[in-house]
Amino acid sequence: MRILDRHVLRSWLVIFVLTELGFPLVSIMINMTDNMAKLLNRGLSFRDILVSYFYALPEVFALVMPAAVLFATVFTVGNMGRYSEITAAKAGGLSFHRLTLPLYLAATLAVGLAFVVGELAPESTSRQLELQKAKVARPRTARYNFVFRADQGWVYTIRSLDVQNRMLRQLVFERQGKAPDYPSLAVTADSATYDDTLHHWRLWNGASRRILGDGRQVSFRFHSARLKALSQEPVDLLAEPKAPEEMRYAELTRYIEALHRSGNDTSKIEVDRALKIALPMACLVIALFGAPLAVTSPRQGTAIGFAIGLLTTVVYLSFIQLSKAIGASGLMNPVVAAWAPNLVFLAMAIWLLLRVRT
Repeated sequence: MRILDRHVLRSWLVIFVLTELGFPLVSIMINMTDNMAKLLNRGLSFRDILVSYFYALPEVFALVMPAAVLFATVFTVGNMGRYSEITAAKAGGLSFHRLTLPLYLAATLAVGLAFVVGELAPESTSRQLELQKAKVARPRTARYNFVFRADQGWVYTIRSLDVQNRMLRQLVFERQGKAPDYPSLAVTADSATYDDTLHHWRLWNGASRRILGDGRQVSFRFHSARLKALSQEPVDLLAEPKAPEEMRYAELTRYIEALHRSGNDTSKIEVDRALKIALPMACLVIALFGAPLAVTSPRQGTAIGFAIGLLTTVVYLSFIQLSKAIGASGLMNPVVAAWAPNLVFLAMAIWLLLRVRT
C-alpha cells in the first residue's frame, strides 16, 4: 500500500505545485501590466515595481491554495479513474475512501501551510503598499472616534484629534504583554497636547494600569505624564489604519477589542478575522468535495476536470464574497457568515462521499 500511496501523493503534489505557482504568477503579471503606467507615474522605477509585486506573493499564495488543492484532487482522482486505477484498486480489496486517504492527509497539511502563509502575508502586503506609495495621509486636520495601531503592539483609541491645535481628547493606550519583563499596560487620559519644541506628547488627568505576569495589577493616577510609546506627530495619526489583510490574526483580535470599547461596529472586521481560519480550512473541505465529484465522471478527460475545478472555484469565491457582505451588514453572525461556504461545501461533500461506490 505504501507504493500506491506514494504514487497518489506524487501525482497530487505535481498538480498542486503547478497550480499554486502558476495561478499567482499569471494573476500578478496581469495586475502588473494593468497598473504599470500608474505606478511609473508615481515615480517608481521598474525594479521597485518588480520588488513590490514580489511582496504580493504570500497573500496570493494563501488565497490560491484552496483552489490548488481542488485542482490537484480533481485531476489526480480523475486520472486514476480514467486509467482504471480505481477499478484495479477495488479489485484488490482497496476501497475508494482508503485510496484517496493520502489526498486528504495532504490537504490537511495544506491547511496548516495556508494558515502560516496567511500569517506572513500581512507584513508583505504592508511592504508592497509602502513600495507602491499606495498609503497616503488623509488631507484633513481632524479625526474623530478612531483606533490607531502603532508599533510594538500598541493600540490607541482616541475620541478626537485636532491637528491644528496639536491636541487629543479622551484617550486610551493599550499594549498586550508578551513576557514578565514586558507586561500588559493600559493608560487613559482626558487629553494630550503635543510640544513642537520637544517633539513629544504630554498627557493630562489620567491613570495607568500595569498587569504583571502573576496577575497582580499596579495602578496610579496622574495629573501630567509623558508616554514614550506615543511618538507619532499629530499629522501621523491621520494616516489610514491598517487594512484587515495587513494584520495577523492576533492583531485583528486586539483591534476588534479596541473598536468594541470605542463603540464602533466590528462586523466586517470580525468576518475578515474568521476568514483567516475558514479559508485555510477550505483546503480540507474542498478536497473532500472534489474527490467524489471527480470520480462521478472519470472518463470525461482533462478538459472536464479543468472545468469542474474552475467552476467550483468560481462558485466558492462568489459564495465567500456574498457571505462577507451578509456578515458585514449584520444580517448574520460574522463567524457564521465566514464559515457558511465551508459548511455548505462540507454538506455537499458528505452527500457525494456517501454516493460513491466503495
